[in-house]
Amino acid sequence: MRSLCLAACMLLCAAAADAQTARALPIIAYYSGRATMVDSFRIEQVSHVIFSFVHLRTDSLAVMNANDTLRIRHLVALKARNPSMKVILSLGGWGGCRTCSPVFMSKKARKKFVQTTKKTLEDFHCDGIDLDWEYPALANVPGYPYADADRDNFTDLVRRLRRKLGPRYEISFAAGGFTHYIRQSIDWKKVTPFVDRINLMTYDLVNGYDTVTGHHTPLYSSPGHIESIDNAVRMLDSLGVPPSKIAIGLAFYGRIFDNVDSVSNGLFRPGHFRSGISYRNIPALLSPDSGFVYHWDPTAQAPFAYSPSRRWFVTFDDAASVRLKTRYAIDHGLGGLMFWELAEDAFEGGLLETLYNEDHH
Repeated sequence: MRSLCLAACMLLCAAAADAQTARALPIIAYYSGRATMVDSFRIEQVSHVIFSFVHLRTDSLAVMNANDTLRIRHLVALKARNPSMKVILSLGGWGGCRTCSPVFMSKKARKKFVQTTKKTLEDFHCDGIDLDWEYPALANVPGYPYADADRDNFTDLVRRLRRKLGPRYEISFAAGGFTHYIRQSIDWKKVTPFVDRINLMTYDLVNGYDTVTGHHTPLYSSPGHIESIDNAVRMLDSLGVPPSKIAIGLAFYGRIFDNVDSVSNGLFRPGHFRSGISYRNIPALLSPDSGFVYHWDPTAQAPFAYSPSRRWFVTFDDAASVRLKTRYAIDHGLGGLMFWELAEDAFEGGLLETLYNEDHH
């Protein structure tokens, strides 16, 4: 009887361990830092690292210089520490896709891009491509071209990539987390079957062009600001996008606004974007003698800080908001948690550690 009880206990423990492992979601890190800087982070805690960025050279995917080559090869070498980690190359980024609209207007160019993508992935021993075209069919960087045809051209590009790359390589894309993008940029019904994951950029929802403060990466909408993680996920769900293909985005950085009055502690008030700030520098900025007061918005489930003396407002993610977002992703059966970016985290006790521990709790 004692042996049977012991065996049953072992089976229950194994089942619990399996359930915990199955529940843990992919953790996807964009990375644009120096080649060796990544060595200081716990790369064992990520499932994917996305090199940021590769670019278009005429109609071909291109690694632009020797330094980028070194950085990609170094990331691939880190598989010695984390053999299951996938290394993905990301095309473009904000300001990095100036020619995407006119180039991908041509079927011939789309075909050439797909061919060179496969060769590049093979040459660098990488595991997939992430399309960070910001944004198809929408105004983006001032002066950058865009066209209504971008939407269908993006669909054809993704279809061609899947046909050429097959199941061996992952295909993802960085999607805007705001309403206008979700409604206008992507033909979700046609694109979603061809991609492994949609990396939803649910940050910069208040950005450097805004003249009113707010949460740049809130979990939930609030009367002052409809854009949020929950809003974007619900919209995609209503459009038939499987939750299992959505990775929500977390911000390992904050945004500072200045010349903000003290009404509502600076939240949803007129202001001027001053600068971004890496997460690793936020504790020093908000130190007890800094004049900043930490606040928590229970509706948006988001932190912010305000300094009455400086008239500065800061919006950011912290350990509390990261835990809540991780639980949200698990509870809603999402396909992962993504963040921009690893190089902005603290080397010890950072947000990656918080994210990993909550994901594997």
